[in-house]
Amino acid sequence: MLEKQINGFIEYCKVSGFKDRSIQSLSINLNKFKTFLSKIHNRSIKKITYRHLSAFVADYESPSIDTKKARVWAMRQFFHYLKLHNLVEENIATAIPYPKIEKKVPQFLTIDEYNKILSHCCQKVDTLLGIRNLVIVLILGLLGLRTSTIIALDLQDIDIFNGLIFLKEKGFRKRIMVMPRILCQTLNKYITFRGSRPGPLFLSTRRKRLSQRSLQDIFRTVADETGIDKHLHVHLFRHTAGTHLNKVAGTTITQFVLGHSRRENTLKYTHLNPDQYAVYMKRHPFMNI
Repeated sequence: MLEKQINGFIEYCKVSGFKDRSIQSLSINLNKFKTFLSKIHNRSIKKITYRHLSAFVADYESPSIDTKKARVWAMRQFFHYLKLHNLVEENIATAIPYPKIEKKVPQFLTIDEYNKILSHCCQKVDTLLGIRNLVIVLILGLLGLRTSTIIALDLQDIDIFNGLIFLKEKGFRKRIMVMPRILCQTLNKYITFRGSRPGPLFLSTRRKRLSQRSLQDIFRTVADETGIDKHLHVHLFRHTAGTHLNKVAGTTITQFVLGHSRRENTLKYTHLNPDQYAVYMKRHPFMNI
């Protein structure tokens, strides 16, 4: 009986547009839940109590914090489905709290470290790959883009004349950002090397779209050559941008620049306009490097 309900729920998730990874996680956790119930000789949905759910989430197979979070989410989604189809009277899983995770302070680059990376990249701007790497470091330091966003950039997304960059972000969101002059100038030089053929903005050595692995290889090489004792990766630059922007621009503009979706509903009440953003860009801490 339980297996039939789980299968029905998984089909419901597929039809409802859940992502493949989410469906896989739900399936794994619900099948483990089924095994857990069989060990305590309980196979009836209507006999499941809060104590059963709590024991499964917290203790079964000594789960990690991330596993506990996934289990709570799976239970809540599953029982929501059961209630929706009148198979249970209430969603008892909503009473199970998500485990608290100790928040780590994100690591970031100091301005001196970022300056060191920029200086290193500036020494290699006489080649296509060298000027490409400088543009990437500038974009990450000034705008704090995500990996998926920077890789997805096409030449058509750049408007040098008006100083605009069109971003395609996660969740199929699109944004337009103002580029500071130094970024426009460097991009213009890069495009001269790259050529004006439409397609991926950042090219690999094979002139294909730069991959996530290739991007990480760039940072690995830069770290080795500059001697910076930090693991360089895109999100480190994103943390760096966020940290330094917040010092001079405040939380609202920082959230706007980084494109945090959870603040979008709040931003419309701040009356943020292009003039405010232009003023911020002139005060960016990296503009004086």
